Amino acid sequence: MTDPRYPKLARLLVRYSTKITRDDVALLDLIDVPDDFAVVLMREVRRAGGLPLVEVRHTRVARELLRDTTERHAALVRDVESFRMKKVQAYIAVRGSANANENADVPAPRLALYSRTLQPVLDYRVNHTRWCVLRWPTPSMAQAAGLSTEAFENLYFDVCTMNYPRMARAMIPLHRRMQQTDRVHLKGPGTDLTFSIRGIGAQMCRGDRNIPDGEVFSCPVKTSVQGVIQFNTPTLYAGSRFDNIRLEFKNGKIVRATGSNAKRLNDILNTDPGARYTGEFSLGFNPYILNPMCDILFDEKIAGSLHLTPGRAYKECDNGNRSAVHWDMVLIQRPEWGGGEIWFDGELIRKNGTFLPPDLRGLNPERLK
Repeated sequence: MTDPRYPKLARLLVRYSTKITRDDVALLDLIDVPDDFAVVLMREVRRAGGLPLVEVRHTRVARELLRDTTERHAALVRDVESFRMKKVQAYIAVRGSANANENADVPAPRLALYSRTLQPVLDYRVNHTRWCVLRWPTPSMAQAAGLSTEAFENLYFDVCTMNYPRMARAMIPLHRRMQQTDRVHLKGPGTDLTFSIRGIGAQMCRGDRNIPDGEVFSCPVKTSVQGVIQFNTPTLYAGSRFDNIRLEFKNGKIVRATGSNAKRLNDILNTDPGARYTGEFSLGFNPYILNPMCDILFDEKIAGSLHLTPGRAYKECDNGNRSAVHWDMVLIQRPEWGGGEIWFDGELIRKNGTFLPPDLRGLNPERLK
């Protein structure tokens, strides 16, 4: 018997997130996802008048491809994936994995080679398709969240099928403010960081790109970042876990990076010159996501959080930085996580995770649930 929550999620992805209509080709990129959900998602695409193109992948097999990839192999994958991506109007990726650290022993140079080579496929998908990416709940995710498998599955479907249209309306004032802001000042334990977002713009994330969602992002002017930021959540990148990352900036560049697994951290930041500059600054406010689980699609939306991103800038809010790396690092500023402040042009916007100006209070958790 199919889980009754599957059709609700499939409908959100097809009708709201990617807005699939008649004659659209939709690439469904499914990684370690139950066949039952794949079938439900395909049927919803067809009900909307679209044509499903399905790719079924497995992370353990993908690891083996990455372990011994070469320039020739990566280029072949890029050419095949590029051809296919240019045939579709919509892209839905659902990514599950029993082991979030599956790629931990893949050599960093091979991961970097593969990422650089496949970058044009990602760029085309982001800029030329209606896309949405989400995780699939697994026991390992439940463990990372400190929950039972059943409790995490219930949280997952609550988060992923919440009232995103209402959230979208509530984030409009924050979007407007970030479009008009010049100077940003972040304060908190171990953090005193300033930068400009003048002229960069802002983008609302309202459930039409990622699920779960709930953030508004901009991007620092490339050379404007000055000071230090201490992140208080664990992060996974390229199959490795990092804790207590601390970044020092001078004229926009990361001049010192410390934390657990420091060598791997700096290896990633040395992937290319752009990896030591920033490509995103964002505020998260999903009311159902309160604690990190080492899954960035969830963690970057944590209520009362912000994230700053070494690496590539998005075209929507572009500071000109280019890199194979895009690494969202999360800082939670609610009181139980140490608190903190965010200032826009000298005005205190958020304190200890709570938005203060009247026009922004609709983004506080008690108003969004």
